[in-house]
Order: sequence, then C-alpha cells, then structure tokens
Amino acid sequence: MMRKTIVAAGLAAALVLGTGAQAWADPPEPPAAAHLPSGWSFEDGRLTWQAPQRVPMGDAAVEFYSGDRLLGRARPQRDDRTFALDVGAVPRLDGLQVRAAGRRLDAGAPAARLGKRSAPPPPPRQLPPNPAAAVDPGRPGPYATVTGEYDLTGVKLPDFPQKVEMRAVVVAPKGAAGRRPLALLLHGRHATCFHGADEDKVTGDWPCPAGTEPIPSYRGYLQAQRLLASQGYVTMSISANGVNGQDFAAEDGGAQARSSLVRLHLAHWTDWAGSGRAQAPPIVRAAPPADLSKVLLMGHSRGGEGVNRAALDSLSPPPAARDGYHGKARWTIRGTLLVGPTIFGQNPTPDVPSATILPGCDGDVSDLQGQMYVDATRGVGTGRALHSAVYVVGANHNFFNTEWTPGQAAAPAWDDYSTEDDPLCSAGKPTRLTKPQQQTVGATYLAAAARLFVAGDDRARPLLDGSGLRAPSADPARVFTHALGGARTPLLVPEEKTKVSGARVCAESTDVAADACLDQQAVTATSPHFVPFVVPEAGRYAVRLDWSAPGRQATVRPARPVTLGGARQLALRIVVAPNTTGTPFAVAATDRAGRRTELGTVTVDGMPGTDYSAAYWGREVRVAVPAGLRDVAALHLTPTQGSGAAWLVDAWAWRPGSPAPHPAALPRVDLGSLTVQEGDKGTKTYTIPVRVSGHGSGAVRLFLGDPVTYRPVSWVAQVKPGTRSIRVPVKVAGNTRYGEDREHVLGAKAVRGLVVGGYAGGLKVRDDDPQPKITVTPVADRVAEGGTLSWKVTSSAPADTPLYLQFAPKPPAAGAELSSTDVAADWFTTNSGEEPEPSRPLSGTQLQPYVVLDAGATSGEFTVPTVKDSATEPDEHVQFTAGLLPREFGDPIPLGTLTGTVTP
Repeated sequence: MMRKTIVAAGLAAALVLGTGAQAWADPPEPPAAAHLPSGWSFEDGRLTWQAPQRVPMGDAAVEFYSGDRLLGRARPQRDDRTFALDVGAVPRLDGLQVRAAGRRLDAGAPAARLGKRSAPPPPPRQLPPNPAAAVDPGRPGPYATVTGEYDLTGVKLPDFPQKVEMRAVVVAPKGAAGRRPLALLLHGRHATCFHGADEDKVTGDWPCPAGTEPIPSYRGYLQAQRLLASQGYVTMSISANGVNGQDFAAEDGGAQARSSLVRLHLAHWTDWAGSGRAQAPPIVRAAPPADLSKVLLMGHSRGGEGVNRAALDSLSPPPAARDGYHGKARWTIRGTLLVGPTIFGQNPTPDVPSATILPGCDGDVSDLQGQMYVDATRGVGTGRALHSAVYVVGANHNFFNTEWTPGQAAAPAWDDYSTEDDPLCSAGKPTRLTKPQQQTVGATYLAAAARLFVAGDDRARPLLDGSGLRAPSADPARVFTHALGGARTPLLVPEEKTKVSGARVCAESTDVAADACLDQQAVTATSPHFVPFVVPEAGRYAVRLDWSAPGRQATVRPARPVTLGGARQLALRIVVAPNTTGTPFAVAATDRAGRRTELGTVTVDGMPGTDYSAAYWGREVRVAVPAGLRDVAALHLTPTQGSGAAWLVDAWAWRPGSPAPHPAALPRVDLGSLTVQEGDKGTKTYTIPVRVSGHGSGAVRLFLGDPVTYRPVSWVAQVKPGTRSIRVPVKVAGNTRYGEDREHVLGAKAVRGLVVGGYAGGLKVRDDDPQPKITVTPVADRVAEGGTLSWKVTSSAPADTPLYLQFAPKPPAAGAELSSTDVAADWFTTNSGEEPEPSRPLSGTQLQPYVVLDAGATSGEFTVPTVKDSATEPDEHVQFTAGLLPREFGDPIPLGTLTGTVTP
C-alpha cells in the first residue's frame, strides 16, 4: 500500500501535506510483537485506536506515531472514540502514540511535555498590566445594531459529495450613513449535529441525521459582531458545518473548501451592494450597503486557515478544478484576524496584514502553529504588511466561540484544556480566563485589527506590534504581542551560514539533537517558533545562546552590513525559558568601519507556562539607535546575570507608522499528483506536476520524499517571468519482482516573491508484478508435549518487500483442542496480548502469530512451542488458517489450513 504522507500539524514531524504534521516514516519493519497496547488493534491493513472516552471533534489533526515516526493522519469514526489509519502491510508497531498538535491523546501520554528536568519549573506568576494605549478598540461605538440571518441554497464544492450550506448571521449598524466596511467571520472545525443535551448524539455527520439538528457554531461570535457593528461595520458570521462534516477527506484539511465558501458569500454581498440589492435577504436590506473595498476576515482555528487561503485566493486565484468559486474577486481584503488557527501548509498570505491570537492554554491546536502566520512571511512579500502575534495568557481554544462554551452553547460543549490541576490553565486558577473575559479579549482584538487594517488608525498599532501597550477593555487578561513587517526592515534573520561566535546557529526543525534549537527532539509541543513543516527542514534557523556565568558575549553577523536608513530602534525577538524573570542582555553593534556602539540593556521575561503549554515564545524588546549609528555589521548580546539559555529568533530595524501594504497578485505555485505503473525493465523518468500561474518572479522551496529512506530532499527552485511549471523529475526503475507501491511525496513552501496554494503532491508508483506463490508445508506437525510444532513457509520467488503471513487458530475438526496453557507462556502473550490463565482453547483467544519473509528471502518457519505438564490428557490438536497480507488494504489472501497434533 502507498503510505500517504500528509504535509503537520499534520510531511508535522516531517512533511505536512494536510491537516497537520506528517513525518517521513522509516521503511516498514517486522512487528516487534503482535501484542499491541490497550485500545489498539491491527487487522487487514488497518491500524485502529479506541479512546477510553469520547474525543470531541476538534481542529488539530489526530495522528498515529510509532515512537517519533509519524505513521499518518487517522480518520475519526462515528462514535468519536475510534480512529483508524490504513497502513497496508504491517509496519513496526512499537511505541504507539496518538498525538494532536504535539500533545498526546492516548493513555500512555507522559506526565510532562517539556522533557526531563533536574528540578520542577518555576510556578506561573501573576503578571502586572502593561500601560494603556491611546485608543481602546474594545469600547462600543455610537451605533445601535440590528441582527438577523439568511439561509441560501447550498453549494457543491469540489471533492465533497454533499452540498455545503450558505447560512450566516448578520449584525449591522442602524442609521450609519454611506457604505460601510464589511467583516466576515468563520468558525473552525467543531462537531456538526446534536440532539438536546445527549452528549452521545453529538456527531460530525453531514447532513445531520434525522432527529438531530445542526450545531449553530456561526452564532458564537455575536459579542464581537455587536462591538464591530456599533463601530460602523457590517458583519456576518457564516456557517461551515458542511465543510467540517466532509473535510477529513481533503488533503489540506478543508482550507481550499473554506476559502471557496468565504468567497461565495463575498460574491453575494458584492451583488447585494449593487444592482442586486432588491433581491437581497431582508437582514441585508436592513443593513447599510457594504463597502467591498474594505473587507476584514476573521477565522477561528481551521477557519483561520480558511480565511488566510481566501485572502491568498482573492489575489492569486487557484486552478478552477480545485475551487468552488470560479469568478474574479470583486472585493479587497484589508486584513485578517486569526484565532488559534491551524496552518498545515505553512504558507501565509504575505502582503495582507494579519493578527494571530495564540491562546496560551490552547488544548486543541496546542502547538500554537498559528505563529507561522508571522514567522513564515519573512522575505516572501514586500514586507510592508504588518503581521502580529497576540499571545493571550490563560485563554483556551474553544471559549472564543460561545457555541463551543459550556453553559452558553445550545449543544453540549466542553473545555478543551482538560489537564487536571495545571497551575496555569486549569479552570479556576488565577491565571485562567473566565468565559466572558476570553470572549471580550477576542472581540477587543478583532476591533483592534479592524481599526488598524481597515480604518487605518495608526493609534491602534501599538496594541499589535510589540510596543507593549494594552487595551483596558480586555482587562484583566494579560496580552503580549510581537510583529514583523510594517515599517520594519530586516537586520538579521539567521541562516545556516550566519557567522556567530559565543553562540551557535540552531535548526528550528530537525531530528538531530545536536543541531536542534531546543534540547529535546519533540519541539512542536513547546515552541510555536519551531513547529515543523518537514523534519529536517532546511532554511529555518535561530541563534542559541548558552552561558554559565555573566559576561559571555554572543556576536552575530549579518551576511553583509545592513544600512539602518533612519531607523529609530532595533527590535529583537528573544526567547527565554518559561516563568523566568528579568533576564538582562547588554546590546551593542559594530558598524562596517569596525566602530562599536553600546546600545543599552534589554530585559526579557519568560512567558507563563507549564509542562503542557507552548510557552517558549519570543518577546519583542527594543533598543534606541543613536544618531551616529548608520549601519550594522555585527550585533552583540551579552547576558549580564546568572546562567541560562536564550534564542535570538531575528532582529529588525524599527520605525513607527503603518505603511500601506499594497498587496498585489503574486505568482502562484500549486502541486499536483501523478500515478504511473512501475514497468518490468529499464528506467523511466516521470515529472511531478508543478503548476505556476500569474506573473512575476520568485523562489519556492520544494521537499521531495524518498520512498526508501523516507527522508526529504529539499532545494530552492527559481521562478522567472513566464514560467508555467517547475520540473521535478523522478526516476522509476522497473523490474519483475513483487514489491510495494511507492510514493514520492512532494511539498512546497514559499521563499520569495510568490505564494503556494496546493502544497501537497507527488508521484505514486504502482507495483505491477504478481505476488509470489506461497506454500506452507509441515516439518513437524505431530510432536510430544514440550516439543515444537513447525511448518516451512516457501515463496516461489524473492520479493522486494517483506511478506507478512498471518495465522489464526480455529477449532479442530475433531478431538481435544490445544489450550493457552499448553503452549509457551511468553510466546502466547507476545502473539495474543493476553495471559495464558485461565486455560482456554486457542481458538477462543486473540492469538494471531505472524511470520515475516524479509525482502529477498524465499523461506521461513512458523513454529508453535508447547510445554510438558503432568496432567493425563488425550492427543490435542490445533488448526490454523494461513493468510498472506496484501500490500493494499483488504482481507488476507487464503493460503490454506494447517493442522498439528501434540501427544502426551
């Protein structure tokens, strides 16, 4: 079977091809034992895990791991407890784990997520409030509001068998003159259907079964809508249950479908703002006409990835075959607010301003991968669009939406942060926000994004750009921000060849501990900056500082001296350990003439965190640039107290103000897939489809996985004006030996001057050779107690892949049956997962031994070791059905029946 990798989370410990992290797994190996941990089963090529209790439908991808190797994204079943993954032939199944956005879901989850510690981390602390900004967007505006809903005919989206609803709740200002800016809100991936308070009837079905009704997730942002409407915005929050109920089959987790849905609504509003106003729904006619040149998009969780894609698609349209909206955009998206978003493809829209809320107690998208909406924009576009990260201490994932909040929702709802007695995030802790507090934070920062991105009020910028000011309306929440873009220009973005002394360049995404930025390999759960697209991922680096005593200077040199161009300050993003306080660094710079200038001291505090939070997050600190410093050839950081570690994410020349971003259509790259037959001889070269559309030039990093080593090879491909495709050749050698289908998985990530839409593709090579004939013949099928029954397994030809034979006991045709205590205890437990006692016939157990013929081998042996006892017994018999596991999902291929006899 071709093991489809998903570019996580989830190519998310290696190439994330879809809803989360996906690793390049090692080649299949024989199982260490047939026994699987409690809750797991493997049958007919399908690996299944059943949770001890219901796992609510959420936004992070649920993934199966064997140790640190990602096996793939599991598909949920109707009971919300069972998850299944088709893996074909038996892979190595030791160290099985279930993860979602870096956190463990299974019973074997460790007590801590940040690795082993010599001492417990300092406890989270109460934080003092920041100074207030000049404006407070959380205050209501002058307008009364009107509320209503519309429900249009559903739409058919590509790859989805069922139509998706076109439903929205509208909140608009009363009496507002002229055309008003439009805000569209999109909820995330939540359960779709419910029946009263019965939690067992909350499902992810679509359409909703008879006797149930749709969960109204789209009504969950009314507080934010009313706030914006009072300030003069027409707002609509759209329903996406039809996407949520079908997106499990989409490679990108439904991002393209959500984009299509957003743009279909915007197309209606464009018509309703013009000649089609008379045909608009009543609530739309009751609202002021919308100004489609001023559109703000808000997306929660997978809705965040959906509105990011909608912004990208509006500027650089996708191929029609992938899209459910086929018209040219007749609107202008001024900015986006993304709340706890996913970003499986790590390809943000670079030139549309964004603010991303990172909930410090997110129990769903717990790796806070939305940080990539900031970090992954570096160098891609013009750099004029502001991209802000808004870290909210004590906020969970669900409570931004009242319809996902217990006590407020129409359907059963839950607190996604379920860890018991966590000192930072458990309900009731001083640092955990209440439901109303969290919803007020969401509304306030949506209004802040509207005020800055749409209204152009630069007084709101210090709430988003790392200046350390607060909106009093969001009190008592503690909110921290840093940003890229705007009036900044790059001073230092670490690269592999960045020259350093007194520090080291570290890889943000790697499986080599010596190169990694953090001390442990599983970094996705601890630092949003280090969430991987692939592992290892070239092109993403930071600078790590370690000191055992004050005064160890770290010097970092840009590739070439950087002209400051009148910058007022240098802004640095520095990560220190969670819960640490007052880590001071003396900052100095050397210019191209070799003159050193002392710039002052910055003090960095760690974020509040526990072993269950992604708290290694960069704090923005700034130092003034003196008039005489005009360029920087080297930056010096010197810790002046104690010992510790820190990470310099990047450094920028900072100026106040918000330049107009002027987003424009960039060239667009979309990957495709190709399936070919292996052939019997020779080597053929095939080209994976990589489509380039639009005009201009740029660069994209491509990641191609090897189906043998399962390690990605990456390179940067240049796109020149007029380029319509990128050549990705793959050589396929034909032969006549039976083997597995192979998949060369391809992923893409923007580097400069272009955008990536469809980021997952590849070449699937179908093995077209017949299976060898397998025979099983007796060697010793009649033995005395204590002897070993054995049969020889023979293959008619060597194969290029291991061959797995499965043996299942059946009641013998006549006579007494061999029991669980008649065979060696360790052999029985290893192959059944059960204890021998109480004694029972083998056919009444879960016994299922395997025999593996390694690649190239043509013979093996199946054995049943018996034990001698003192009981007086007749001859005992055993019967097994033998089957060969196919390379693709399906029932074992029957090989016949084996019989054996054990004499007293």
